[in-house]
Amino acid sequence: MDIFHAIVLGIIEGLTEFLPISSTGHLIVAAELMGLHQDDHNTAFKIIIQLAAILAVFATYAERFHPSQYQLWIKVFIAFLPIASIGFLFADSIEALFNVATVAWMFIIGGIIFLVVEHFYKESQHTVRNLDQLTYKQTLWVGFAQIFALIPGTSRAGATIIGGMLTGLDRKTSAEFSFLLALPVLTATSGYSLLKHYDAFAQTSFTPLIVGFVVSFLVAWLSIKLFLKFLQHFTFRAFGIYRILLGSALLIWFV
Repeated sequence: MDIFHAIVLGIIEGLTEFLPISSTGHLIVAAELMGLHQDDHNTAFKIIIQLAAILAVFATYAERFHPSQYQLWIKVFIAFLPIASIGFLFADSIEALFNVATVAWMFIIGGIIFLVVEHFYKESQHTVRNLDQLTYKQTLWVGFAQIFALIPGTSRAGATIIGGMLTGLDRKTSAEFSFLLALPVLTATSGYSLLKHYDAFAQTSFTPLIVGFVVSFLVAWLSIKLFLKFLQHFTFRAFGIYRILLGSALLIWFV
């Protein structure tokens, strides 16, 4: 992997990690297009740029890490438990799904789901307008929805946002809870991958790692800010259409 690859993948990770379009799916497709194999070196790089995305959440929501916010973090932990349990039990089976065909189909299916949910969305029925109004029952349902994100191409952000909207959260609150829920998920997956591939770091050039980390952090921080502004004026329909078009293009091109 060279500096160009590091910049491209860093941009993709930062841009797509918190949008409902699947960062994993985009990284798989980008690596395929650039001829990068899924070896230990590239896995090590993905761990680093995911950690950068985690830091972007810390930077954006620094006030939420005050001890007075402990109840919110209990809810985040509750929502994290379902995916942690299923991911641990079926880790090897899940890795077998990491291919372009699976990503393409999940892009399409997820896009259709977004269009259907938006079609029936009524603002008056979504009474949870900030994170402090979340109930434990709602957080658990969002956690169950997040399990689907184990399938590459589904999108962790997409699954949790849809889960939030279906349980009464408005668009903005669903997105913000998805951002915070990324912290334990990405920390756990990055930590597991780090332990599994730690020897790859000793043989990997640090320049691409540093470049990818910085690019991913800056782009992720900016994408969170712009995404929240976007939701003040628009719906998720555009993301649904984008997913369907991209998934269809991938099926035609690769499958």
